[in-house]
Amino acid sequence: MSSKHLGIGFVGGGFITRFHIQSLISVRNVDVVGVMSKTKQSAEESAALARSIGVGSKAKAYDSITEMIADPQIEALWICSPNFARIETFEEIADAVSSGKGELIGVTCEKPLGRNFQEAKKVLELTQSVGLLDGYLENQVFSPSITRGKEIIWTRGAATTGRPYLARAAEEHSGPHMPWFWEGSLQGGGVLNDMMCHSVEEARFMLTEPGKPRESLTPISINAHMDCLKWQRPEYAKILSDNSNGKTDYLQKPSEDFARSLIEYLDEDGNKLIVETTTSWCFVGEGLRLSMELFGPEYSMFVNTLDPDLKVFFSRKVSGSEGEDLVEKQNAESGGMPVVSNEAEVYGYTAENRHMVESFLQGKRPIENFDDGLDVTRLLMAAYMSAEQSKTIELPNSEIENFIPAVARGEWNPKK
Repeated sequence: MSSKHLGIGFVGGGFITRFHIQSLISVRNVDVVGVMSKTKQSAEESAALARSIGVGSKAKAYDSITEMIADPQIEALWICSPNFARIETFEEIADAVSSGKGELIGVTCEKPLGRNFQEAKKVLELTQSVGLLDGYLENQVFSPSITRGKEIIWTRGAATTGRPYLARAAEEHSGPHMPWFWEGSLQGGGVLNDMMCHSVEEARFMLTEPGKPRESLTPISINAHMDCLKWQRPEYAKILSDNSNGKTDYLQKPSEDFARSLIEYLDEDGNKLIVETTTSWCFVGEGLRLSMELFGPEYSMFVNTLDPDLKVFFSRKVSGSEGEDLVEKQNAESGGMPVVSNEAEVYGYTAENRHMVESFLQGKRPIENFDDGLDVTRLLMAAYMSAEQSKTIELPNSEIENFIPAVARGEWNPKK
């Protein structure tokens, strides 16, 4: 590959990899060269997708991460494998690069960076030990409605009446695709770890003055609550058990399907700012709902992905198979339905990957990087600590660094 074109390989061949591949239709100067997954079939399917939509004419499945690194056509990796494989993935990357088996410009990683603070820190250290650029794949801070909304709010509202002081962010749907997501030990927790990572970072991004570093906001406390509202009910616990061949037992070892947090920040002038987040796997609606609200002295901003510019209606006489052709995590096929016409664009994957590719080609560290991923993990662990102890956690708190949530240890059960 020339220095003006980036060849990339994906680690993991599932749902999120396919989302990234589809987004690359609108990203220049990048080719999908390969996909590696523990499930060879999923790698082959994702590689076939890249070929079929024209973003990787020679994309193929690889047997290992080391094999992809050894291919001179692959200059960067996108890590989209499961949370429980995070450390072994980065250990193999560091070993392959340090032992001279191949070279890379950089690596990106899907959220969360780690299942706990120590894992996230290890990912950052392994990446930096072999001199790679790093990009944290937090798509929502690249969503067009978020970036454009922030630009308008800060240019017009904040510039004339003062900075925003309250951000609310929520992500809700009816539950993850794959069985391992429901397992606290494999995923690192429940919905708090899986989805609040988006909300806390998106809200922090909106409250940060354009051009200022992340450090311009200092978190000073967090108060959180979590519960299992739906999926510990016997009829729903049975669904999870059946889908996992009996491995997932939400009657005895549930993960939280609802969580909320309130984070207090101080800006550089000592002004207090508030972030409220809500996440759930027990939302029953048209499908995935992402919402954001931002408030300042004389202005406000609202985003809801289930209020798109396209809606359809199907009467009872319209029948068809279940699917997600209208919106991610779609829950029905009849009635009034919103349609997210280009999910990869609306959810921020396109702009996110454009930034990552351009940054790597220019030899620059992306603006959203593993430092951000580590900070997000620190906040999530503080939220778990708060929920477990039923009290506000003052920040900074050194106990967070070695904290493992009870749900990740298989020791959390709100009904006991």
